[in-house]
Amino acid sequence: MTDLFADLPDVRPDLENIAEGAVVLPGFAKRIDAALLREINAVIALSPLTSMETPGGRRMSVMTSSCGMAGWVSDREGYRYSRIDPVNGKPWPPMPPLLFDAAQRAAMMGGFEGFAPDSCLINCYAPGARMSLHQDKNERDFTQPIVSVSLGLPITFLFGGIQRSDKPLRHRLQHGDVAVWGGPARLAFHGVMPLDDGHHPLLGRRRINLTFRRAL
Repeated sequence: MTDLFADLPDVRPDLENIAEGAVVLPGFAKRIDAALLREINAVIALSPLTSMETPGGRRMSVMTSSCGMAGWVSDREGYRYSRIDPVNGKPWPPMPPLLFDAAQRAAMMGGFEGFAPDSCLINCYAPGARMSLHQDKNERDFTQPIVSVSLGLPITFLFGGIQRSDKPLRHRLQHGDVAVWGGPARLAFHGVMPLDDGHHPLLGRRRINLTFRRAL
């Protein structure tokens, strides 16, 4: 673990259970927010944010980049993971140790030991951007959890069941909150409501979400 985590006890913090196998760790990433943002900006400098195209031909309202062994991509050919950034034709930047350590620690706090993510999707939301209900199902190993870090403006997180028709519950995610889900909740449908306008002291009129997965 990095020095930034050296003084954190190896016990579970206060957490909110949102479903069987799914929790929110309130404020977990807040104490390292500036350091996380420096690493995120370094990644984006190498692999710039882009608005990807859905298989149906629409542009996503969220700007994305990735780091790690593979990045999540979308185009007319479908959703998948790629080792190459389609924008610049180069391998994705390595995942910074701080991001890896934060994801691994959060997974452990959420009840999932030994999580070793090889992909971090960086989603950048401007006011009005949203993410419709979807499942994370492009990964090879569904025994591995998902770790999702929220930075910047607050947003309403939708977390449903394993059927699209299951009514999702709403959870307000604040700056520094981390959601972790796996086990029986691994394939739960989830998304976020449109981002409300506002100003965050560190990120301004933006929300950044980091989603860590074991993709390959």
